[in-house]
Amino acid sequence: MGWWQVNADTLAGSRFVLSPLAETFACLKALHVRSAAHPGERVWLNAHLPRYAWRLASDPVTSALVRAGFGREWIADFLTPTPRGDEDFATEVARVRGASPEAARAHLAVALRGPLPEILRDRDDLPERAADLLTHVWTEAVRPDWRRRRRVLEADVVARTARLSQEGWAAALGSMRPGMRWLGENRLQVNLHEYPPREISGARIVFVPVTPQRHGWVSWEEPRQRPHPETTPHRYGVVYPCSGVLAQAHQHEYSPSPVAVPDSLTRLLGGARARVLVLLGSPMSACVQSPGVVPQLRIRTGWSTRRSPRCPHAWGWSGSSSLAFADQTQVSRGCAWCGSRCSRWVRRCTSRTWRGRR
Repeated sequence: MGWWQVNADTLAGSRFVLSPLAETFACLKALHVRSAAHPGERVWLNAHLPRYAWRLASDPVTSALVRAGFGREWIADFLTPTPRGDEDFATEVARVRGASPEAARAHLAVALRGPLPEILRDRDDLPERAADLLTHVWTEAVRPDWRRRRRVLEADVVARTARLSQEGWAAALGSMRPGMRWLGENRLQVNLHEYPPREISGARIVFVPVTPQRHGWVSWEEPRQRPHPETTPHRYGVVYPCSGVLAQAHQHEYSPSPVAVPDSLTRLLGGARARVLVLLGSPMSACVQSPGVVPQLRIRTGWSTRRSPRCPHAWGWSGSSSLAFADQTQVSRGCAWCGSRCSRWVRRCTSRTWRGRR
């Protein structure tokens, strides 16, 4: 696994920043892999993928550059300069354009783990081509929706900052991206790849959220020699997929049409949470995401988190309210043991075997 050796001063000096270039590169990666993490992202891909595919088909050099830049496990370093914060897209993409051709070819060879394809060898315009493609993705696919994306990213930063103040760095870092967690003894695991550890004590770490739901990446800027204590230290970046990406989806220019939410699910969870559950590609626990869901569930369905004093089954359904199932039937009878709607009663009522016996 890849991990960084950090100290308390390094963590204390780290901060969250937003990066239009990181958001654009994450969108470029989504276009490259052609897979969506949720229905809203699928609609976005369907809107922009044809034009992106046409551009690469008409430019074989840039197409080969993209395939080589992403590699198998490593991204070419010159494509992902470490964000510095408070920079616009033009300033950030200028650093990609300003990379030396020799460094660009060397980074691509590292990403490929082998020699470059014939079409990319001895070319001095690779940084310029990469910057032009990123500018195209920013102009066509990101900038029209940047205000909404920025609000989502800012909300993620606020939420993670609050969790940092309540639970500490270990909890805040462990929930950022798959494979990232605090190992203890000043060690921060950043991914699951078998890379040698890096000593980064004294560096500046920036955490950068992006809306596309991928695994993210890490980047760094290191001087050739150890910097003088009075100079700016080297910089490391951790780009991670943000939370709350479905927020304000109805304001998206390419948002999907309103989805049909079952009435039974709306009565159970409420309108907002039911819609989010329908939009998600895979279910997530509402109780884990929001502690306030449990009281609302108890009010809406009569569910109790206490064990019934007379029934041996765990986590009972109590009260006089009826539970609406997917088939819209109302069940009034309770458990034969305790008379309430306990977990045993729910399992029997929702199983196919017992539906015909109610």
